[in-house]
Amino acid sequence: MKIADSNWRKAFATLLVVAGFVLLYQITARDSRTSANEASLVEATILPQAGSRLQFTATAYCKGETTASGVGVRTGVAAADPAVLPVGSVVRLETPNPRYNGVWTVMDTGPAVRGRTVDLYLWSCKEALVFGRRPIRLTVLRLGWNPQNSIPGMVDSLFRKRQADTKRPVAPAAGPAPPAPATLPSSDATRQDG
Repeated sequence: MKIADSNWRKAFATLLVVAGFVLLYQITARDSRTSANEASLVEATILPQAGSRLQFTATAYCKGETTASGVGVRTGVAAADPAVLPVGSVVRLETPNPRYNGVWTVMDTGPAVRGRTVDLYLWSCKEALVFGRRPIRLTVLRLGWNPQNSIPGMVDSLFRKRQADTKRPVAPAAGPAPPAPATLPSSDATRQDG
C-alpha cells in the first residue's frame, strides 16, 4: 500500500505544479496583451513634437474661401485636428506621389478632420476626389505658431536652401540660337536709291 500512496502523492504534486504553470502562463499572456493594447493607445494619443515622423492619413478638399485662421485658402494649406496639430503648425509630407510632397502649413480645421488625419487644400475638386484617402508619412517641422517649437536649425537650413535656389543662374533654353536682329539700311543708302 505504501507504494500506491507515494504514486498518488507524486501525481497530485505533479498536477499542482502543472496547474501552477498554466495559471502563470495565462496571467503572463493576459498582461502582455493588455500592455500591448495600452502601448498602442498611448502611441496614438501622444502629441507630436517638432522633428517627429508620424504615420498619418491624408485626404484633400477644394471648397472654401477662408480658413479657420482667417487666411484665404491656397495651395500649401492643410487642415488638421487642432488637438494633434495646432493651427500654425508646419509639416513636411512624404506621399507615394511626389506631386504632393513638400512643406504644408496647417491653417484650417474641419469637422471631419480628427486624430491623425491631415486634409490638404487642392485647387481642383476633380484632383481632390482623385486624391481620395491615403496613408502618408508626416514630419512635424513646427508645432503651432511659436517659432521656438521649430526643429533647431530648420528655419536656417530652409532659408539657406531658398537663397541658393534663387542665386542659381537660369540655364538657357535648349534649341537653335535666335536669329540676329536685322540691320536697318543706313540713311545714306536710301538716299542713293531714291
